[in-house]
Amino acid sequence: MNAQIAEHDATPVSLGDWIITLIVLCIPIVNIVMLFVWGFSSGTQPSKRNYCRAALIMMAVMFVLYLLLIMTFGAAFMHMAGSGASL
Repeated sequence: MNAQIAEHDATPVSLGDWIITLIVLCIPIVNIVMLFVWGFSSGTQPSKRNYCRAALIMMAVMFVLYLLLIMTFGAAFMHMAGSGASL
């Protein structure tokens, strides 16, 4: 019950904190680590935690879509190369 009350009483993330967050998320590798830290830390504000979790979900979905796209084009290329078709 106290956790629910604490989430409702959480102060909103300030503009400066969002700017720092977005700057940190522009740094390769660090962005993924910080998304996990902020997304699953109990000390993070709920809005920031939800944003980080949503960003991680979107990254996972995009990774799967890119993987499927690469596999599809790779299979098509291998089929063309095996059949002797010219590029």
